[in-house]
Amino acid sequence: MRNNNLGDGGADPKPMPQPDQPTISSTTTKAGLIVAALVVIGGAAWYFGGSDLVNKSGGEVLGVSSGYQAVFLVNGQVYFGKLEAATDDALVLRDIYYLKVTQALQPANDDETATQQPNIQLVKLGSELHGPQDEMYLEQDKVLFWENMKDDSKVVEAIKKYQETK
Repeated sequence: MRNNNLGDGGADPKPMPQPDQPTISSTTTKAGLIVAALVVIGGAAWYFGGSDLVNKSGGEVLGVSSGYQAVFLVNGQVYFGKLEAATDDALVLRDIYYLKVTQALQPANDDETATQQPNIQLVKLGSELHGPQDEMYLEQDKVLFWENMKDDSKVVEAIKKYQETK
């Protein structure tokens, strides 16, 4: 019988070094954690609060103010607009905007990789190739949650600025 420990005194073999693996930037990790937290919080709110978003007697969406709302869908998309009840099972969002995030694929040098910030634009629904109308019907069970936005939020300020220029 042959001893394959090669004189290491029976100690556990050391793991072989692994080739360099790509790393995820701390910005990407933080963004992922924020999205995950929003999904968990929204899921808990939906589960414990129920998915019945429409007041059956008045037909309005419960808790919606007259301003803009941020609507978070179960697929991770977020839209900004004015939320209304369409039917008992569906909501309608009008005057719709969404965020478009772009980032350069290859920075010019390594220093830019650490400091490069993504470009975030507010986009008005309707300018897409398929030319959608400025209203969206959402099934209640596809809405994770929504929030009323303050008039001084960055998104509402950008919407007002857009409306002044059109």
